[in-house]
Amino acid sequence: MTALPDSEISGRMGGQLRDRRARFGWPVSDQTAFYILIAPATLLLLAFYVYPLLQVFWISFTEPQPGFANYAQLLSPSVLRVATTTLRVCLITTFITVVLGYIVAYCWVQAGPHAQRLMLVGILLPLWVSALVRAFAWITLLRREGIINATLMNIGVINNPLPLLWNELGVIIGVVHYMLPYAILPLAANLRGIDPALIAAARGLGATQGQAFRMVYLPLSIPGIVASGILVFIFSLGFYITPALLGGGRTMMVTEYISIQIIEVLRWGLGTTLAVTLVVIIALLLAVVSRVLDLRKLFGAK
Repeated sequence: MTALPDSEISGRMGGQLRDRRARFGWPVSDQTAFYILIAPATLLLLAFYVYPLLQVFWISFTEPQPGFANYAQLLSPSVLRVATTTLRVCLITTFITVVLGYIVAYCWVQAGPHAQRLMLVGILLPLWVSALVRAFAWITLLRREGIINATLMNIGVINNPLPLLWNELGVIIGVVHYMLPYAILPLAANLRGIDPALIAAARGLGATQGQAFRMVYLPLSIPGIVASGILVFIFSLGFYITPALLGGGRTMMVTEYISIQIIEVLRWGLGTTLAVTLVVIIALLLAVVSRVLDLRKLFGAK
């Protein structure tokens, strides 16, 4: 039995669609039907996403008075301090999360079928738990009288409680815990596509296990590392609940600063300016990365 060419299959399918349209009296072409079907979703997107973004953009130029005064405040010491803290926390979080995620993803891919199913449950389970619940759980663990400090003091490792909470360390711990599944899943998808025969060939040519990993396996997994790094960094820029609770107001990130400007001090102009700047930075970051890498293939598209 011979396979039909793609062009012949497409021609037959197109003919069948035209026959059905004529049979049921469908009065429009396929292209018109496509636009009709996507129209409701497009209208919803314009009404509830594009229009609010344009309104935020407009407020950033008009409150409290028209002009670029709000954008000039981006260079003020307070905003620069918040931006520096946000960038530092996001970079440290991304590095730690990707390293831990790579280790977990590697073990997951190399494990047997039964162990893989159990690990999958463990990886996905945190995604079903509210960020607020997870933040309060970390407060219970990290506070001065928490489980970690109490255990370390009971076994004699420390004499005084460690400052694990309401600082930058607590924020990083909470964000890393939240972002681990988002790093593991792209990495695992990439590692599953690496042919084990390549490692066997390297070993057969005299490479040690470490050399085969460093010179063959690790370079082939770079697309997954980049994908998970992009995902974690962008998501980390928008964190609000975890830094607010675990930072205790001492580690101020940009999203919390935006909330304070809009809700508490009613400086809508500066708050919307920071929001617009954050959106633009993320868009530029994706644009630059897309010039170097194919983002569709990077995240698993065929």
